[in-house]
Amino acid sequence: MRARLVDAAIAQFIRVGIQGASLRAIAEEAGVTPAMLHYYFGDKRQMTLAVVQERLLPAIEPLRAGIEAAAPDAAGLVRAFVEGVGDMVERHPWLPPLWIREVLCEGGALRDALFKGLIPKLPQRLARGFATAQAEGRMHPDLDPRLMVVSLVGLTLFPAAGAPIWRQLFTADDIGADVLRRHTLALLDHGMGAGRRDAGRRGGTTG
Repeated sequence: MRARLVDAAIAQFIRVGIQGASLRAIAEEAGVTPAMLHYYFGDKRQMTLAVVQERLLPAIEPLRAGIEAAAPDAAGLVRAFVEGVGDMVERHPWLPPLWIREVLCEGGALRDALFKGLIPKLPQRLARGFATAQAEGRMHPDLDPRLMVVSLVGLTLFPAAGAPIWRQLFTADDIGADVLRRHTLALLDHGMGAGRRDAGRRGGTTG
């Protein structure tokens, strides 16, 4: 029953936001009385903490572990992050829309809870790894290690959160989690590739 109530809270949080979700609405989502919520959680603050502790942090933990265990180079860190986020989203499809609404947006109710908990360890670990790779000449000098982390988030969580839109726009129901992971890794590993071909053509012309 507790797990069922937490799932109902997540559904409401995604739909109307944490501030807009009432215990009564969460109870209706779960098909129980508000008294049942009070019995398990007391109030909405405790309900929200349960979502963080029992769903959000456990969902992120495998990603953290994968990054800690990754090869200590830029390519290894990138692969660990992209594959880790892909696995996380596949197992927990509710996470990207909740993250957009309650962490990324100004005033999000989960921002402080996450930034005081697990989240800071991930970007700092990645940025340090990219900085080391750059210092050793294994990452392009024009890249900023901190912005590499921002770019990784933009290439993984944003596409997952926007999937209902771009799948409809491009009639792209054939693009699943594996295809998205392969595309992202190929883009990060090789870029678009056109620059090298164009350079070759220009070189041939001028020669």
